[in-house]
Amino acid sequence: MRYAYGVTSALLLAGSALTLVTGFPAGAQVAQNDQSEMRSVVPRAGAPSSFADLTQQLQPAVVNISTRQRVKVQNNNPFAGTPFGDLFGGGQGGSPQTREAQSLGSGFIISADGYVVTNNHVITADGQGEVESITVTTPDGTEYPAKLIGKDAASDLAVLKISRPTAFPFVKFGDSRKARVGDWVIAIGNPFGLGGTVTQGIISAVYRNTGSGSAYDRYLQTDASINRGNSGGPMFDMAGNVIGINNAIFSPTGGSVGIGFAIPAEIAAPIVDKLRAGQAIERGYLGVRIQPLSEDLAASLGLPKNRGEFIQAVEPGQAAAKAGMQGGDVVVKVDGKEVTPDQTLSFIVANTTPGKRIPIELIRNGQRLTVQTVVGKRPSEEELAQQTFDPDAQDDDQFGPNSKPQQQQGPSVLQGSLGIAAIPLTPQIARQLGAGEDAKGVVITAVDASSDAASKLQRGDIVLSANYINVTSIADLEKIVRSAKTEGREAVLLRIQRRGQPVVYMPVRIR
Repeated sequence: MRYAYGVTSALLLAGSALTLVTGFPAGAQVAQNDQSEMRSVVPRAGAPSSFADLTQQLQPAVVNISTRQRVKVQNNNPFAGTPFGDLFGGGQGGSPQTREAQSLGSGFIISADGYVVTNNHVITADGQGEVESITVTTPDGTEYPAKLIGKDAASDLAVLKISRPTAFPFVKFGDSRKARVGDWVIAIGNPFGLGGTVTQGIISAVYRNTGSGSAYDRYLQTDASINRGNSGGPMFDMAGNVIGINNAIFSPTGGSVGIGFAIPAEIAAPIVDKLRAGQAIERGYLGVRIQPLSEDLAASLGLPKNRGEFIQAVEPGQAAAKAGMQGGDVVVKVDGKEVTPDQTLSFIVANTTPGKRIPIELIRNGQRLTVQTVVGKRPSEEELAQQTFDPDAQDDDQFGPNSKPQQQQGPSVLQGSLGIAAIPLTPQIARQLGAGEDAKGVVITAVDASSDAASKLQRGDIVLSANYINVTSIADLEKIVRSAKTEGREAVLLRIQRRGQPVVYMPVRIR
C-alpha cells in the first residue's frame, strides 16, 4: 500500500489494473463444485442489511502474504576515529550487520490451482535487501510456500503460485468500467498484520488521477478503510467480483482518513493474465516529457484548462521526434481518444501496442494539426530511471549498508578502486546537467565518503577523460583504471565538467 500525500508516496507494508467480464456467480468458487448449484449471495438493492453472507463466501479466497528478508544495517561505532575504533569492527560506522526483516500484505486466489494476485511492492525488498522467501497464509491458518511467477513494477502487480492436492477457493475479476460513484464495495485484507479484516464503503470516484504522472495513475477511489497491510487485497462489488486491487491511500497521518485507491480490474486483469502466462509486458512509448495543462499554462496559451497535456521536451530518436512533435506542443487527442485528467497521455500511450501507427492531434502556436507516429516500446523502469538525473538527490546509499553493488555499473573497478559510482551520459541527462546533447562521458552518481574522491568529486560531475584518454562509456573508464593499476600508478587524472563551472583536471587516488 502506498501513501499519496501531496507529492509524497510511501509503501504501506505491515510489520518492521482489457476488461474481463465474467459470467461466474458471486464469491469464492471451488472447481469441483457444480457451479449451477452454487448459491450467489447478492444483497438487495439499496443499503444492504448485512455484508455477512457475502463476506463468508468471499473471505476463503483472500490470503495474507508475508516475506522474509535479509537486510544489512550499519553497526554504529561510537569509537570511530579513535584508537579504539578497530575494536568495534573498524571504519567510520563499524561493520554492517545482516538482520532479518519481514513484510506483510494481502492477496487473493484467482484459480483453483493456486494462482495468487498481489501488489509488486508487497513481495519486493525495494533495494533494502533480498527477499528470501514468500509465504501465503489462507484464512484457516495454513501456510504455503509461494513461488513468484511474475511481477511488473510499472503497474505494481505480481502473481504468485501455491499448491496443494485439493482445489483452492477462488474469486474472479469483474468489470470495473461499470463501477459508479456511490456503489457499495467491501475490502478484505491484512491491515497491520492482524489477519483477515473486512471493511465496507462506497466508490468515491472513478479513474482518479493522483498526480504521480505514471502510466497507471488511474484508480478507483473508496472510503472503505484501507491501512498498512491491505496492499494487494481485493475490493469487491456487491456481486462478489474483484473490481479493484487495494494499492494506496491519501493520508497526512499514515492511517486511513477515508481516501483509498485501488487498481481497476480493467487495468489489472490483462496484466495478470500475461504475468501468469509468462509473457513480457510491453507498453507504448513516445519519448516526451510532459506536464498537465494547468490553469496558468492554459491561460498563457489561450486554451481551456484540463484538456490536453503540454510537451516540455522531446527525446531525440524516439517516436515523437520522428513524427515531428516539438517542445511547446499541446497534445489534445491520441488515436481518437481525448487527453484529459482522467485519461492522460501516459495512460493512452502505455496501453497502445508498440509498433502501431496512430494519429496524434496537436495545438502548435494556436494552430491545430495532426501528425502520424509509430508508437515505440517503453523502456524498462531501470532504463527510464537512467534517463532522469537529479544532481541534488542523494544516492550515497550505493556505498551504504543497503547497497547492492551487483546492480551498479562497473562496481568492481569504479567503486572498489576510485570510490565512485557512475552511469552513462545520455542526451537527456546532459540537458539536465547543462551540458550539450552531444557531450560524451560518464556521470558520477555517488561518491564513497571514505575515498579520496570524496573531497574532490560530487554527484553530477561529468568525467570527460581519464589520463588524457576520452571516456565515452563505463567500460572506457574501467579500462583506464585497470591499466593505471597495472602500471603501478597510485592515482588517475580525471577531466571533470561540473555544472556552471569550467572544465578542470582532478587527480583521484586509487585505493
